[in-house]
Amino acid sequence: MTIEEAQKTVDQWIKTTGIRYFNELTNTAILMEEVGEVARIMARKYGEQSFKKSDEEVNLADEMADVMFVLICLANQTGINLTEALEKNLQKKTLRDSKRHKNNEKLKGG
Repeated sequence: MTIEEAQKTVDQWIKTTGIRYFNELTNTAILMEEVGEVARIMARKYGEQSFKKSDEEVNLADEMADVMFVLICLANQTGINLTEALEKNLQKKTLRDSKRHKNNEKLKGG
């Protein structure tokens, strides 16, 4: 599925199953909540925190998909084409960081 297809699929889902979009502020709060759930799993799986009994059924891929879903909702609501936005962002990063990372001693040998 392309990003464009994902935006269309989410829009169709919202308009049928979801009835309508939550407002942008609500979706922003939901996005922060979903990012927090990803952070919680990362802190336990890759960081120093341990899983609690209630964390046994966590699914990192599903939580990342939740983040993506809400981000797509916000893009749809605000008229942002995420394919174009990502392409422009990668161009910006390439120009800005073309030598920066190659010259970063901290990244060498890793």
